[in-house]
Amino acid sequence: MRTVISTAFISLDGVVEAPGGEPGYRNSGWTFKDVEFLPEAFEIKGREQREAAAMLMGRVSYEAFSPVWPDMEDFADYKTMPKYVVSTGLKKEDLVSNWGETTILRSLDDVAALRETDGGPIIVHGSATLNRSLSDAGLIDRYHLLVFPLLLGAGKRLFSDTDKDTQKLKLVEHEAYTNGLQKNVFDVVR
Repeated sequence: MRTVISTAFISLDGVVEAPGGEPGYRNSGWTFKDVEFLPEAFEIKGREQREAAAMLMGRVSYEAFSPVWPDMEDFADYKTMPKYVVSTGLKKEDLVSNWGETTILRSLDDVAALRETDGGPIIVHGSATLNRSLSDAGLIDRYHLLVFPLLLGAGKRLFSDTDKDTQKLKLVEHEAYTNGLQKNVFDVVR
């Protein structure tokens, strides 16, 4: 079975919306506008690229990343990595041709089947709606969270507000940085 890893830039109050400057959100770009950049705090991002064997994302994140990430040196390791997009409406002809193999999955059942295959970790970037659904379905195995010392108020959240049983997490790696960022890596306890 493969490990599904949710990775996120997240505010202290749980917001994950528009960290990189995506339009339409009041606090867009909060990861680079409001907190001093320290390269060591982002070491985990490079490690994710080296260790992941595939990338999983929702349609909205795919449509945001696919025009930009294929040509960015910072994301070069993702270019040839297999990608999976969970979408009921996306068509094969909607996929970009310069970002390697991309497969459209139509349901969480398809994600569960992918998780049961052989291979290395599957990394989930962005994809707030998909993350909530995956978490509620018990399909996330690990969280890589860079927690920013900001309260953003309104915005898309990483975790759903679904009424469900407690899900226990085990902290397996953590570090605090002088700019207030915290790296927290949690395994989901089954």
